[in-house]
Amino acid sequence: MQRVRMSLPYFKENGWQVEVVVVDREYTDLPTDELLIESIPADVKIHYVKAFNKTWTSKIGFGSIAYRSYWFFRKKVNQLLKAEKFDLIYFSTTQFQVCTLGAYWKKKFKIPYVIDMQDPWHSEYYRDKPKQQQPPKYRLSYQLNKYLEPLAMKHVDGLISVSENYIEILKDRYPHLKKKPSATITFGAFEADLKIASNRQDTFKLVLDPGYKNMVYIGRGGMDMYNAITPVFQMLKKGLVDEPSLFKKIKLYFIGTSYAPSGQEIPTILPLATQFGIEEQVEEITGRIGYYHTLITLQQADALFIPGSDDPNYTASKIYPYLLTNKPLLAIFNAQSPAINILKEFGVKHVYSYDKTPGIHSKIELFFKEVINNDMGEQAYNPVAIKKYSAQMMAKRQCDLFNLINLLP
Repeated sequence: MQRVRMSLPYFKENGWQVEVVVVDREYTDLPTDELLIESIPADVKIHYVKAFNKTWTSKIGFGSIAYRSYWFFRKKVNQLLKAEKFDLIYFSTTQFQVCTLGAYWKKKFKIPYVIDMQDPWHSEYYRDKPKQQQPPKYRLSYQLNKYLEPLAMKHVDGLISVSENYIEILKDRYPHLKKKPSATITFGAFEADLKIASNRQDTFKLVLDPGYKNMVYIGRGGMDMYNAITPVFQMLKKGLVDEPSLFKKIKLYFIGTSYAPSGQEIPTILPLATQFGIEEQVEEITGRIGYYHTLITLQQADALFIPGSDDPNYTASKIYPYLLTNKPLLAIFNAQSPAINILKEFGVKHVYSYDKTPGIHSKIELFFKEVINNDMGEQAYNPVAIKKYSAQMMAKRQCDLFNLINLLP
């Protein structure tokens, strides 16, 4: 949703008039943010669809909003395509199951479609992992995704992804995709969001404790991030032993770490902190917070932290809100993650790989001390990179791919 939302102000200047079809927010069980509508141009048509009630669909194992809304998307878009002429259908969502409708609409209405791979759809990553590390209902999801992904990919006309690796995996899996247009396009930096958040900051609950130097990460958790988080916890533990008066000033926040509905969240970061005996300095808030609440909380932090997955294909697609705050930033990823090069292009000083950076522990210790002693101040990131990865430029690159597909016979 965020990619399309941040691109909407720029599609028209690139020659594309768009209409958006989304699930009405009353049918989701995740936090919603009414302020998001303020960033959408007034002339963009938005069509809302219903979804089946999760209370009874969950009884047969299908609580996902993709399955619950599937029939309603089909019905609504059928109506739109019958009433008007459209040149392209663009799926930009992690609820990938609805993307199978692309093949149906292409056959019925002769309209090409593009899929935005913000995450892997069918993935082998968790297959050899212990059950406790697998997502809920993993076996069912694995079999369904293994069946559904080929249906969508068989007739897709183009691919967009946040990671080149995701596209390469799909091309290896479905060789015919090698002849289809594709583009690696990250999420863009959308400065308008910071202004909206700043104008409403008094309406958000304060999450951070002002009595500490607060280092903040907001995003999903999971054991796949342990390799990136462990050296940070190791150095915090060492600091608390060697220089307790100094390192007790630090508090690490991990916010919104679970996608589970309210009351069903399971902490994944605090147990690791407990293993190191640093749980007093680490707070995990499993519940999600709204998007603009996130932006304000990042701005209120003293420093920011982005841990990456041990999956080498992983890229943190939403790193740009962190960069736009100009706060001191520590980022740790798998050495093969494309996020490392992007962050270095911005001029981030403390970006490391947990598996290839020599002396990573001393570098993390230095970062902690710089934060505690206020030695870094506001960061000035590379203006060329800021423009290159702006939402406006990312929207143009999407439209370039749309244009290419629209010119194909």
